[in-house]
Amino acid sequence: MANPVLQRLTDGPVAQVRLNRPDVRNAFNAELIAALTSTFEELGSDENVRAIVLSGEGKVFCGGADISWMRGSLDLTFDQNVADAQAMSDMFRAIDRCPKPVIGKIHGAALGGGAGLAAVCDIVVASADAIFGFTEVKLGIIPAVISPFVLAKIGVSNARALFLTGERFDAKRALHIGLVHEVVVADTLDVCIERITNEIASAGPQAVAAAKALVPRVTEATYHESRDVTAKAIAYQRTSPEGQEGLRAFLERRKASWIS
Repeated sequence: MANPVLQRLTDGPVAQVRLNRPDVRNAFNAELIAALTSTFEELGSDENVRAIVLSGEGKVFCGGADISWMRGSLDLTFDQNVADAQAMSDMFRAIDRCPKPVIGKIHGAALGGGAGLAAVCDIVVASADAIFGFTEVKLGIIPAVISPFVLAKIGVSNARALFLTGERFDAKRALHIGLVHEVVVADTLDVCIERITNEIASAGPQAVAAAKALVPRVTEATYHESRDVTAKAIAYQRTSPEGQEGLRAFLERRKASWIS
């Protein structure tokens, strides 16, 4: 799909989505936000896609909000600013709740909203020299829109420290707080991601989608609600054709039908 701000390439079961505004460090503007929202909604319903890799063109993954776009917000009314922020929230939500596993490939820097993108990826692989930061307070604003997703990823304690200082931090710290899952040498990013996508490909596609959907359902529920949700979720999967096939394949010591 040709798009001036977002590249999309489907290579077999893996879809590659690349932010394509390298001249402005892949910063967000209204066009990129809309493109990301529609792209992840479309890929989420594509039965041929098993995983999505999100990356950035050029020297950095994503430097946050576009300065020109932010300058325009100075002239917006309060209600217009609310609508602008809600559109961005919908974008993060579309990625966060996409039924396909989303793998973040982080290089260079992920700052502000770029760090928010890392938070909504299911699995994040970063180059060892990557820099992160929730830097909004340095501009006199706050990381409001990304906060629900970041808090779910790194917890209250880490968010308080990093939101209030706006400090930049390295990939080692990002790994320590759970924003990143693997840190590798830059030229091995693709090798690491291929290993992860191969793992996903060896799992039942419906089971993967159900497992991803289970996480927010359980974390947002009380114990008694989660007891009912989890019991029904596993019962459904066990009795589904895919669940039956997976368990039979295991017992019969053969590959499941979805493994090529």
